[in-house]
Amino acid sequence: MSLSKRDQARIERRLIATLTEACETAKAEIPGFTWLTHELDYDLFPSSLRVVWVFETEAHQDRALAAGQGARMVELTAMALREADVLVSPVADHVQFDSEEQCRRSHAGNWQQRLARKRSGRG
Repeated sequence: MSLSKRDQARIERRLIATLTEACETAKAEIPGFTWLTHELDYDLFPSSLRVVWVFETEAHQDRALAAGQGARMVELTAMALREADVLVSPVADHVQFDSEEQCRRSHAGNWQQRLARKRSGRG
């Protein structure tokens, strides 16, 4: 059954609120982390949900992941999704990491284009 526009809007508001909290927590804890975004196709909800955590540089991303902070970001994502009443399992399958530096290099800083390519598996 498809979700109504009202249900989609309610889910989106909850996701924005809870992921914003997760983002602010990560910015305080993880050096080089700058922002996150989420994408989903409501026709394939919740399996299509993707949360992308973005670092300033590739080096920041590599250091954070090597230090085990990727697990912390997955944990923050899981808490945010739980608070938003969005159930996916395993949460790690819905989390990706990226960097501003990689986007500038491959897509001239165009995040919309980069996310579309990552979504289709081409980048």
